[in-house]
Parts: sequence; C-alpha cells; structure tokens
Amino acid sequence: MSDAAAPKPKSKKKLMVIVIAAVVVLAIAGAGAMFMMKKKSGGDEDGEEGAAAAPAAHAKHDDKNPPTFLPIDNLVVNLADPGGERFAQVGITFQMADGHSADALKTNMPRVRSAILMMTSQRTSAELLSREGKEKLAKNIADEASRTFGIEPEDEDEDEDAAPKKKKKKRKAAPESPVQGVLFSSFIVQ
Repeated sequence: MSDAAAPKPKSKKKLMVIVIAAVVVLAIAGAGAMFMMKKKSGGDEDGEEGAAAAPAAHAKHDDKNPPTFLPIDNLVVNLADPGGERFAQVGITFQMADGHSADALKTNMPRVRSAILMMTSQRTSAELLSREGKEKLAKNIADEASRTFGIEPEDEDEDEDAAPKKKKKKRKAAPESPVQGVLFSSFIVQ
C-alpha cells in the first residue's frame, strides 16, 4: 500500500507545476498585450493615458500639447421657471490649453463661478433639458471664462442681413482662448 500512495503526490506536484507555469505564461501574455495596447493608444510611461482619450464635444484637442482639466465644485441654482420651484445642479470641468492657463483661471474662479450662477439662473428648465440649451450654456460659460484672459467673444447676433448697407469692418483674428471647452460632469434639473 505504501507503494501505491507514493505516485499520487508526484502527480499532484506535476499538476501543480503545470498550473503555475500556465498562470505565469498567461500573466506574461496579458502584460504584453496591455503594453502593446497602451503603446498604440499613445499613453505615456507613467501609466497616465490622459483624461480625454477622445475629444469631447465643444472641446478642441491637440496631440502635441495635451489639455489640462480643471473641475469646479457642483453649482446649485434656482431656475427662472414660473413659481421658482425648479433648480439645477451642474458639475462643470474646464478643458484648458495648459496648466498655466488653468492656474490663471483658478485665480479668478470666484468671479467665473458667480457669472455661471447668474447665467444659469436666467434659464428655464425647458431650456436646460434640451441639448441645444446645454450647448448654448456651455458656450456662454466658455465665453465668460475666456474674458478672464482678456478675450471678448464674437457677437453671434451680427449677421449679414442685419445691416446690408453698412460696410463691415474687417476684424482682426481673435486670439486663441486657452479655454478649449466646457464639459458637464453632472447635470440635474429638478
């Protein structure tokens, strides 16, 4: 009986070695696959692949200079609906050209937050529930944040039919705003 018991532990050891070897091979293959996928997606060596792998709506994207994201605390504001019982909670993240411009915007954040609250409180829930309303609000917020850098937005109300007899003055190209986009991280209307 002792002869029959000896081969079983050897076969269990062989099985255990085979299982461990298979696990190691799979781990190495998985690590190699992750490395190749990371290399294709353009991630850096620190493991950071960037917060925005794909450009978001209303945001510009430059592969040479990755953007900096500046989240601000959620804002809660009463809306302009009749009765004044509706409100919105909005989470905003600014997409900035670089860290320096993000720091400059942080310095002026109380003024920017106040302007955002004023703009949002002038809207109704129906406006904010539509995609167009959210896009318009995002553009207005970006314009307001751009004023921090001395950049005035172009008037959208001007069109060619408004003053057909007046010759339009050629405008100088506006400087590029470091505010590349306004992204909503949350948007609740109640």
